[in-house]
Amino acid sequence: MPMTNEIVERIDFKDIDNNTLQRLCGILDQNLQSISKKLDIKITRQLNHFTISGDQSKLGILALYRLMKLAEKRDLNNEDIHLTLVSLQAEQAELPDTHQPTQKTILKTNKGTIQGKTPNQDLYIKSLLKYDIIFGLGPAGTGKTYLAVAAAVDAMDKHQIEKIILVRPAVEAGEKLGFLPGDLTQKIDPYLRPLYDALYEFMGYEKVTKLLEKGLIELAPLAYMRGRTLNNAFIILDEAQNTTKEQMKMFLTRIGFGTKAVITGDLSQIDLPNHVYSGLKDAYDKLSSIEDICFHEFESKDIIRHPLVQKIVNAYNNDSPAKKLKK
Repeated sequence: MPMTNEIVERIDFKDIDNNTLQRLCGILDQNLQSISKKLDIKITRQLNHFTISGDQSKLGILALYRLMKLAEKRDLNNEDIHLTLVSLQAEQAELPDTHQPTQKTILKTNKGTIQGKTPNQDLYIKSLLKYDIIFGLGPAGTGKTYLAVAAAVDAMDKHQIEKIILVRPAVEAGEKLGFLPGDLTQKIDPYLRPLYDALYEFMGYEKVTKLLEKGLIELAPLAYMRGRTLNNAFIILDEAQNTTKEQMKMFLTRIGFGTKAVITGDLSQIDLPNHVYSGLKDAYDKLSSIEDICFHEFESKDIIRHPLVQKIVNAYNNDSPAKKLKK
């Protein structure tokens, strides 16, 4: 029996078929148990009649409705449950007085349509489409680079840009690349692999290979950007927390007409020597007051990897003396 003051909600899925009901609940109701554990609620059912009790029982109902839509099409997994709860919790934080979902902004790639899994990711996508210079700041797993690559592919498919350029700081900005075996591509491949992977996912291996051969996709270490002016391009500078002040200024002044630049980084994972000030921090200090430049910040609640990643990031942040950037 629930406590007297405990919130209790009931829901009947009248028209649900047996296959969808089985996929929604999982084997031996494992999916319901997972939802219960994550929201600290209790879910009981008799056939298609559900009773949810606990402080977050309303959120539990919303989760069941949203997961039922997925269960109508396929089996559910732990990732589906985790992402659904993350998305709903973020929506409730942004819109406490309404359960109506906000209009999603969509990017189109060969993989299909891409949209934000949290309201903050959706705002980031809108910023990627609106601004010419966007800084994506936040912890690993929030989709900073992934969504930026998706926006670049979307822009190329719409013929809004002619070229995609993906940039990362390499070993000491490239000065020691000469000690590595192979040609330039082989030297920088390890540093650019995450960007390659995103491109392959959105465009397919064959198309990416052809565009690389034609020079319409370029991957380069930051040190090789000096002296260039880049027009009609979509440039992504990843791991920007490991740039120096001089390198960041050099990169930002490469931008020409018709070019969009996205700079992503995690200020809690700076690998520079202690005496070197991060170019990403410096850019925030100097440029955050410019209205036409967007600084978009992610938080641990936007992480869409394994649920433990969010707890790990929070634990390190609580132990870190680094000052959090202000909006």
